[in-house]
Amino acid sequence: MNLRPAKRPEGRILLTARWLVGHRGGRHVLIENGEIVFEDGAVVFVGHRFSGEIARRIDYGNALIGPGFVDLDALSDLDTTILAYDNQPAWKKGRVWPRSYLDAGPYEMYSREELAFQKKHAFATLIRNGITTALPIASLFYRAWGETPQEFDDAAEASAALGLRTYLGPAYRTGNQVVEVDGRITTHYDEPRGLAELDAAIAFCERHEGAAGGLIRTMLAPDRIETSTAQLLRRTAEAGRALDVPVRLHCCQSKIEYDLVLAQHGMSPPEWLESLGFLNERALLPHGTVVSGSRLVTRPGRDLEIIRDSGAAIVHCPLVSGRHGNAIDHFGRYRDMGLKIGMGTDTSPPDMIMNMQVGMILARTLAGNVAACRSEDYYDPATVGGADALGRSDLGRLQPGARADITVFDLDRPHLGQVIDPIQTMLLAGHGRDFADVIIDGRFVMEDRMIPGVDEAADKARAQSQFEGVMARYPERTHGHPAASEIFSSSYPVERAEARA
Repeated sequence: MNLRPAKRPEGRILLTARWLVGHRGGRHVLIENGEIVFEDGAVVFVGHRFSGEIARRIDYGNALIGPGFVDLDALSDLDTTILAYDNQPAWKKGRVWPRSYLDAGPYEMYSREELAFQKKHAFATLIRNGITTALPIASLFYRAWGETPQEFDDAAEASAALGLRTYLGPAYRTGNQVVEVDGRITTHYDEPRGLAELDAAIAFCERHEGAAGGLIRTMLAPDRIETSTAQLLRRTAEAGRALDVPVRLHCCQSKIEYDLVLAQHGMSPPEWLESLGFLNERALLPHGTVVSGSRLVTRPGRDLEIIRDSGAAIVHCPLVSGRHGNAIDHFGRYRDMGLKIGMGTDTSPPDMIMNMQVGMILARTLAGNVAACRSEDYYDPATVGGADALGRSDLGRLQPGARADITVFDLDRPHLGQVIDPIQTMLLAGHGRDFADVIIDGRFVMEDRMIPGVDEAADKARAQSQFEGVMARYPERTHGHPAASEIFSSSYPVERAEARA
């Protein structure tokens, strides 16, 4: 494997712009007409009037120089959740395996080559959206079971080639939800298979931790709490402590999950995790929306307090949650409780700015109070919040000693309107396509929206072709095996040209 990222530019490089997000005294500050200097992958100066020698100076003009976003649940495949956007209920539309498909033997719906392309394509898309640190997430609906170390070997190559900072590790599970013939949703378990996948994931971590000059780190990724057995979660927590790596587990994200865990273990998901010794400061928990005290759970409990007191972090993904009619209730309350909160995209587009915008709207609506959260309340979790959840005080902020993970947000785009405060403008009218340049670990990985070695149009066409291929296979793993035309509805009647002889 080639895990050598591109060579960094030599000498000190100074960047300046109309606005710069620096970091002082443990919080972000806006520096007007500020300067940032970096060398050999690290920030050496943030402020005004740098007096030392420099090898290169770049003036970005009317722009915002800021830290890269930290995406704790970063989309890394062709997003199948968009197929469920208007096609519900999920168990009738291929989002839960039918018993017939399980009995026939699930299979990989993409080849290793196709999966490798998807990772590289997704990683490039993350960079275009100002994301500089990513913990990949992909669907297991179209997989034979869990992810494989081989595909993450390929992901490591893509990460190094593009220069994206990643935490990698194949997702694994001991169970899977199944739709029975009568429509009941149950769970099928294959614990030996899942434990073997955990062993393979541990071996992956041992091989790749710190690769590509530290650009590649590792994590453990049990897929979902409702598809995990107690032994898998205990062993995962033990391995996470031994390896000192993050452990991400999707938890408290649906009513079906909450009810399944409660029925099987007599405890809520956080209560069960606490009883297993799973929760600690390494634990990352997407999505935290269905908890005691929320509109979907009448059972009293201390779910959020358990998560907070353990030191675990909630990974907030407001866009994908909102698309499915769900949200944390509400962001301001979670923040005021002292919960650790980072951000994730988890859906297409992987636009962190859009996630923050949707999050603010949902937070203010659910709180019934426009003052429930401000722009900086969301910018923090997308930067320092995610970094702190990873135990990385050198990420998510621009201060001397931090890694040079830097984004340049173009404030001259016409749709942005008038700029008074650059963060407020970003959260009001911006989107991920407004990032012009991205620097990761001191390397220019995107300049003027161009990523070296990436043909955006060709990759888009290839992704569309692969996506249509997996859509065509949906009937095989959909309850009752209806035709694809019955699974995927159209917004309006479609009139097609008659086929010509």
